[in-house]
Amino acid sequence: MKIYKPTTPGQRKKTGTDFSILTKEKPEKKLIVFLKKKAGRNSKGRITVRHKGGGARKFYRIVDFGQEKINIPAKIIALEYDPNRSAFIALLQYKDGEKRYRIAPQGLKVGDEVICADSEKIRIGNRIKLKNIPVGTMVYNIELEPGQGGKLARGAGLAAQILAHEKGYSHLKMPSSEIRKVLDKCFASIGVISNPEHRFVKLGKAGKTRYKGIRPTVRGSAMNPCDHPHGGGEGRTGIGLKHPKTPWGKPALGVKTRKKRKRTNKYIIQRRKKK
Repeated sequence: MKIYKPTTPGQRKKTGTDFSILTKEKPEKKLIVFLKKKAGRNSKGRITVRHKGGGARKFYRIVDFGQEKINIPAKIIALEYDPNRSAFIALLQYKDGEKRYRIAPQGLKVGDEVICADSEKIRIGNRIKLKNIPVGTMVYNIELEPGQGGKLARGAGLAAQILAHEKGYSHLKMPSSEIRKVLDKCFASIGVISNPEHRFVKLGKAGKTRYKGIRPTVRGSAMNPCDHPHGGGEGRTGIGLKHPKTPWGKPALGVKTRKKRKRTNKYIIQRRKKK
């Protein structure tokens, strides 16, 4: 974690990420693409996601979340920053000469060797099938269905813990504290994702959020009644409702949004604990 000296009002409470572990500044040219910004608009040009727009220009790094390169060892040749995600990424060079990006786990260093295989040594960065990983191991970038590629636990500092193996399923304790079953034929990577201090970063000033492409958010209580259910009233008044609502009149904050009869409910052993 980097703490700034209070030389200006914007620097006073600002904290940043320590990039000293990174070894390369510019990305691999063959592994980047330019994505056109949509500013929260759909194909008809209508805003469907509010508060998006602007932001610094950035290239998208093509990250390999799957396991196409099975049984081919790879060497870590660089650790890099990725502006599109909270975690750091590692540049791998496989024995056949191909280079690919992967999410970097905590503790991975340049020069380390990793491999993706059905069964392999339990070492940070290796990608193995869940059924061959011992109970208690921390894993990340976990598949939900075989061959689909990693979907779960992909953010900075996250990991899931294997609690048990039973009847073709592995029981995982997710970062949210939810315990769920995942097919043990699915692949997962060993370790905890890098940059765990990301959650403590304070941007310090409003301009930093604009660099990220986040536009200002107006409080509903500051609007007129025709624009928001919280609006109206003389001066600074309350929302006038028992429970808060979205701009479209639907319940917000603390309302369960998961469908009661969702197909995947049978895989959840224990719901996440309330904070």
